[in-house]
Amino acid sequence: MQTFNHLITTRPHEVRQVFISDLHLSPEEPALVQAFLALLDDCLALPVLKRLFILGDWFEVWIGDDAYLTLSDAARQTHWLTPLIAKLKQLRINGCEILVMHGNRDFLLGQPFCNLFGGELIDEPHMLTIGQQHYRLEHGDALCTDDKKYQFFRKIMRNRLTQWYLLNKSLEKRLAIAEKMRQKSQQNNANKAAHIMDVNDEAVIQAVANSDALLHGHTHRPDIHQATTDKKRYVLGDWRLLNKDARKPTVSAVIGVMITNAHSDSNKAKFELVEFKLQV
Repeated sequence: MQTFNHLITTRPHEVRQVFISDLHLSPEEPALVQAFLALLDDCLALPVLKRLFILGDWFEVWIGDDAYLTLSDAARQTHWLTPLIAKLKQLRINGCEILVMHGNRDFLLGQPFCNLFGGELIDEPHMLTIGQQHYRLEHGDALCTDDKKYQFFRKIMRNRLTQWYLLNKSLEKRLAIAEKMRQKSQQNNANKAAHIMDVNDEAVIQAVANSDALLHGHTHRPDIHQATTDKKRYVLGDWRLLNKDARKPTVSAVIGVMITNAHSDSNKAKFELVEFKLQV
C-alpha cells in the first residue's frame, strides 16, 4: 500500500473518485478537523475529481442538523463546521459530487445539512461501477452480525420513529443522550472479544453476492481481503491521531481512490487503497 502526504502527488490527472470513512470529527480533536481540511485542499487541486464519498462516521457524534442550522450568522462565523462547509461547497462548485452515507455515530445526519454544500445523502448499500466491476458500498456495521446486542441497538436507532422521537427532544437532552450512549458503547466494547466486533464471513458472502467487490469502513481494520474465490473486500481505515502529545501530531488514514489512466477509457478504471498521512 502506497503512502502519500498529499493526494495531489498520486497522479493528479488520474484520480477520479475518493472514498473516506470513520473520520470521527469533533471540536475535541482539532487535528482530525485540520487533516480533513487538508484533504479537501488536495481534492480541490485534483483537476478531474468527479466524486467524494464519505461512507459513515464522518462525525464522532451528530445530534441533528438543527444543532448547526439554528445558529445565528455570528455564531456560524466561529463554528468549527463552517470552514468544512465552505471547502465542500467550493468542491461541489468545481464539479465534484459529494455523497454522504450514515454511520453508527451520525445516523441523525440529514439532507438539510448536506444542502449547505450541495451534497447528497445516500442510502446503504450503494452500488457503484468502477471500470467493468460493480462495487457495493456500505458503512460496514450491518456486516458485524456476531454482535447481536449491537445489531438490536442498530435496528432501534435506524427506525424512523426512534429518530423522530430523538429529534423532537431539546438539543441539551440529545447531547446528554448521545454522551450516555457513547460511554455505554465504550464499556460494552471493552468486554467484547475482538472477532465479535469484526464482520461475519457469511454476511460478507451474502453482501457481495450480486456485486464484484465490497467496500466498507466501520471496523477500523483497513486491509484488502479475499471475500470469495473471485471477489475482494476492501476496508477503509479510521482517521488516527499518531504521536498525539507531539508538538506536530500526525494524522493517518487509509482511503480509497479510483484511478483512470489519462490515456485510457473509463472501462480501464481501477480501485486502490492508499495511506494518507498529514503532519498537523
